[in-house]
Amino acid sequence: MPGTYEFEDFLLKVSTPFYLLLICVEIFLTYRPSHDHGSPRASYNFKDTITNASLMLLNGGIDLLFRTAYVGVLIWFYNMGFKTAVANPFFYWFSLFLLEDLAFYTLHYVDHHCRLFWAVHVTHHSSQHFNLTTGFRSSVFQPLYRFVYFIPLAVIGFNPADIIIMYSLTQIYGIIVHTEYVGKLGWLEYLFVTPSHHRVHHASNVQYLDKNMGMCLIIWDRIFGTFQEELETVPPVYGLTKPIENAGLANTVLHEWREIGKDFKQKTNLRTKLNYLIKAPGWSHDGSRQTTKDLQNISSTADSRMPTAI
Repeated sequence: MPGTYEFEDFLLKVSTPFYLLLICVEIFLTYRPSHDHGSPRASYNFKDTITNASLMLLNGGIDLLFRTAYVGVLIWFYNMGFKTAVANPFFYWFSLFLLEDLAFYTLHYVDHHCRLFWAVHVTHHSSQHFNLTTGFRSSVFQPLYRFVYFIPLAVIGFNPADIIIMYSLTQIYGIIVHTEYVGKLGWLEYLFVTPSHHRVHHASNVQYLDKNMGMCLIIWDRIFGTFQEELETVPPVYGLTKPIENAGLANTVLHEWREIGKDFKQKTNLRTKLNYLIKAPGWSHDGSRQTTKDLQNISSTADSRMPTAI
């Protein structure tokens, strides 16, 4: 698909200076003289930014190495499919945008609710900083399975080249919502994923966990019950509920796999071991840990027991 590669190359050449400009503006806002340097955590940290760039390069390298395989799979399903995609160009691309955004929502939901995939995606959430470079903090091994969620699009007649192009386009939007310097955006908050929504997604506050999964559209979260508004009374605390002790590159990528390995060494049966892979992050066979749902239920129960002012 030479045309696809050429278009992606064009996007790279256009988006790179755009990203660099926005990042420079954000760094200026972070470190401008009037900025409150008494803040416990500035938006930018050199080591964190280098880690973000390194993870992006690792992700991109794996994507390039594996591309022939996953493109081949998509082409096979496209050729075996129904060829029922919309003929009108406008409705074709609009339908592809909607369905691919829904496919990404599904992928993202599974990444958060199945520990096997969370072990891949956790790298994107491991930073305690939130800025535009956090958008490049890629889930390194995601290219190995991400294409599976796009197979239904190929089956119903969307060209694999167009699927790849649409993903590249929506990724640009998905990166620029990683910022603390854009407030709420009025009526756009009802349709699109905004920086406010995505700050919630990256927060480790209990009520913010596993919320706002969309890439471009927030409508899926509103429809499927995973939406959470950013609250003035609950400032986002970024990172993981249990921060990793060693923020080195290898540990950032592999730390959850090591934890899974420890769980597999427990003296339990095969079914229990598999549950440590399949069930939600935080699940344990003896109840010694809590999933997001457990934590939110505990928090909700505690709130309901608090006395109300008369």
